[in-house]
Amino acid sequence: MSELAIRRGAAPALAVEGLSYSYARAAAPALLDVSVEVAPGEFVLLAGRSASGKSTLLRAACGLVPHFHGGEVEGRVEVAGLDAIASGPGELAAAVGYVAQDPETQVVSTTVAAEIELPLEMRGDGPGDRARAVEEVALALAIPHLLGRAVDTLSGGELQRVALSAALVTRPRLVLLDEPTSQLDPVSGDELIWLLRRLNEEWGVAVVLAEHRLERCLAAADRVVAMEDGGVGFDGSPREFLAWTRDSDPALTTPAARLFSLAGIEPLPVGVRDARRTLGDAPTSEGLTGPEHRQPFTRPKGPRAFAAKGLWVELDSGEGARDVLRGIELAVAPGERVALMGRNGAGKSTLLRTAAGLIDPVAGRVAAERMALLTQNPGDFLVRERVGDELPGLEGRDALRAVGMEHAIEADPRDLSGGERQRLALAIALAGRLEGDGVPGLVALDEPTRGMDCARKEDLHKLVECLAAGGAAIVIATHDVEFAAEFAERVVLLGDGVVIADGPSAEILSGGWYFATEVARVLDRPGVVTPEQGAAHLAERAG
Repeated sequence: MSELAIRRGAAPALAVEGLSYSYARAAAPALLDVSVEVAPGEFVLLAGRSASGKSTLLRAACGLVPHFHGGEVEGRVEVAGLDAIASGPGELAAAVGYVAQDPETQVVSTTVAAEIELPLEMRGDGPGDRARAVEEVALALAIPHLLGRAVDTLSGGELQRVALSAALVTRPRLVLLDEPTSQLDPVSGDELIWLLRRLNEEWGVAVVLAEHRLERCLAAADRVVAMEDGGVGFDGSPREFLAWTRDSDPALTTPAARLFSLAGIEPLPVGVRDARRTLGDAPTSEGLTGPEHRQPFTRPKGPRAFAAKGLWVELDSGEGARDVLRGIELAVAPGERVALMGRNGAGKSTLLRTAAGLIDPVAGRVAAERMALLTQNPGDFLVRERVGDELPGLEGRDALRAVGMEHAIEADPRDLSGGERQRLALAIALAGRLEGDGVPGLVALDEPTRGMDCARKEDLHKLVECLAAGGAAIVIATHDVEFAAEFAERVVLLGDGVVIADGPSAEILSGGWYFATEVARVLDRPGVVTPEQGAAHLAERAG
């Protein structure tokens, strides 16, 4: 039993002992002799690369493995004293709440209120108790305005909040979350982590959170468990975890910790506040380029791979038509790499879908040259029961190789991790279009880094650069500020259906509180957005 559980004198909220598991037809085990415990009221961050076993461990903890996914399982899993392998997800529902990586796959009701109320109905709660619980959890997650909405009108971020509400409404002892901030803008993501920490502290709910964007949640965690090739590679405090990543897996190091490591500063910080405290009196902006001295941003003239002029789009979410895009004026040249950013509901996905001809505008016009679109939900692309059947032939193999998925050709897409499904969908969207005359004029990707670790993001960055070098314009809608800083030369920031900022990525991503990289928030210096830039700045200051 963990030290925290012993100290509290209580049985663990989750106890996993000697757990090994293989999906059907899988070439290798997804979990191999995993043993881990979570104490009541503990907040555990589950880290690790894509396909390291994080999602599978969460599925085992809520009974989906093996009851839904099948396969072969050995070992013991207990949740609040219940045998998770013998009981299955239905019997565990009162003790554990689960939010999957793809919340759209969890939703079964027609309205938001009905979806949140469903677990209470299954438990047999009375109408009055159900109404109060739904109202309270909706208030806690800031979605009371969504209760009357149809679930098929919600954005990805709204779906994640609804799925979390349904998981929390029964007030379980343990909550399992798989990439819960992957579709949330920086503001909503920070709010969600703060909410989970508050529920953890005030309600005593144990939280196990699997996440790739570690900079968002590391400071909130009591403990980090890092998965490595199906086993537990590390188990300890957040600060000890950062020291481990530096020596064992630098791809898991947070941007602020990488900044300190490059600059030779100890100890490595677990968050922005910790970093700023260590740096103490940060340097003044003396000698740096201030806003008044920046070179004006000049967009290239000439051919356009994408152009919107006076673009207006209306959508009806069930509460009457509303303007989602309002007079958009935007152009992207061949070879440009653009990050399309903004809060949830700002109109990013709508703009891309309109450019692809999936939505008709009510005014204005939009043109996109030979467009390839990857939508937000990878499940839209996956219809076969074998990865190789999704992408047959030589072109399919080349596409799988380009996204690092050639190893999974015999796997069932449903058994893949969220990041792997995302990469498979990307391969489908680009199959036969990676070189020569097949390269699209516009490649538009909607949240492509969902479920991807840093190493896979770097692979995507290289693929994007290759496509751009071949003449394709790249527009990526993303909430991943760190990825945007790496790949984009230009950032377009949407707010409530209008363009509110458009400029160089180093300028846009260092000039605010939320749409700014972790390094930018630590140093607060114009144009300094990456760990490498930050280390160079600190070296200049020290000199």
